[in-house]
Amino acid sequence: MKAILFHELGGPDVMKIGEVPLPEPRPGWVRIKNHAIGINFADTLFRQGQYLMKPKLPDTPGLEGSGVIDAVAPDVTHLKPGMRVAAIGIKTYAEYCTVSAAQVIPIPDFVSFEQGAAFPIQTLTAYHMLHTAHHTTPGQTVLVHSAAGGVGIVAIQIAKAAGARVIGTVSSDSKIDLVKQYGADAVINYVKDDFAVEAKKLTNDKGVDLILDAVGKPTLEKGIQCLAPFGHLVLYGRAGGIPDPVNLMTLFQNSLKVSGFVLYTVSSMPDKHKEGIEKSFQLMGQGKLKMHVGKTFPLADAPAAHRLMESRESVGKLVLIP
Repeated sequence: MKAILFHELGGPDVMKIGEVPLPEPRPGWVRIKNHAIGINFADTLFRQGQYLMKPKLPDTPGLEGSGVIDAVAPDVTHLKPGMRVAAIGIKTYAEYCTVSAAQVIPIPDFVSFEQGAAFPIQTLTAYHMLHTAHHTTPGQTVLVHSAAGGVGIVAIQIAKAAGARVIGTVSSDSKIDLVKQYGADAVINYVKDDFAVEAKKLTNDKGVDLILDAVGKPTLEKGIQCLAPFGHLVLYGRAGGIPDPVNLMTLFQNSLKVSGFVLYTVSSMPDKHKEGIEKSFQLMGQGKLKMHVGKTFPLADAPAAHRLMESRESVGKLVLIP
């Protein structure tokens, strides 16, 4: 089968398309014929050896995909060949992938394969930051960094569905209309304006109750400065670099909280994982949550997809098509 491989760490061009053996599902696993593959910023870090999981060269990137179950291990009884699914796994930049049955998500008929590839990581990350790491309630104000990105667009919609007021930040004016289209009440271009100052203005100097931050170094300290009393900043990425250490004493004055989030924590909690899936599909069925696939690429064009993601010019979810 065809798969993306890299034999050394480095930039996007270390990735090449090649032939690898068709994987067989081990006990408790299934094999999926991919129809669409989600791209995440974590994939760019993995390619450089900077992610939580380290590559074993030669290796294949990819953490999620969507397609049709092709084969199941004998001990897997609740999933069958032919089922339309999305999944969280590893080595998904390929025509086929094997994943744990516990990480397979049957997708409703109203969800396309491209939407399915956009669902697992970005949607469940957004849902659990808003409803597990934090308890988002009506009347709260949520500030979403990278609001035009895959997680950002979903987070805006889930926060709005919970009754929150949402402020988005973007890196260019060209992204403002898109973010408003998905429900943001206000949008700040953080390149032109100081987002902390603007957020204070938009909240009559009170500050925001929750910040979802995937940027890191350029935004974390300023974010703390614009939190409301008992406000909460959730750091779930470092696209702008690893943040400087936080002086915990700065949190005392307004009883603030800073926490980290990674989806794998929830993935190991079956009941919570199931809740996020069911609630998110329910919002999609009600028309309150839509996946935004910004651009698709042929599998062989994975280097171009990574270059676009690293340029910070992409919007929505980037997807590979095998």
